[in-house]
Amino acid sequence: MQINLSGHHVEVTDSMREYVNSKFAKLERHFDHINNVHVVLNVEKLQQIAEATLHLNGGEIHASSDDKDMYAAIDSLVDKLDRQVIKHKEKLKKH
Repeated sequence: MQINLSGHHVEVTDSMREYVNSKFAKLERHFDHINNVHVVLNVEKLQQIAEATLHLNGGEIHASSDDKDMYAAIDSLVDKLDRQVIKHKEKLKKH
């Protein structure tokens, strides 16, 4: 799984990059057909926003999350994506 990480109005530090990589590794344990991930970390006034698009075999999953803390926004984002990935996996099993 390739992770493309970019920042918009925020500098992506090494610790942020490592945090994102470790969190997205959890998704790969649930579903190993994730081709690549595009993550954008954004800051707008007091909101820290994390967005991601997962490119999967058979589709795309997008989610966005915001919080006062960037790490909390990333946590919330990964939780949302995790639920969507599990749902996608269930759909594939039904067909």
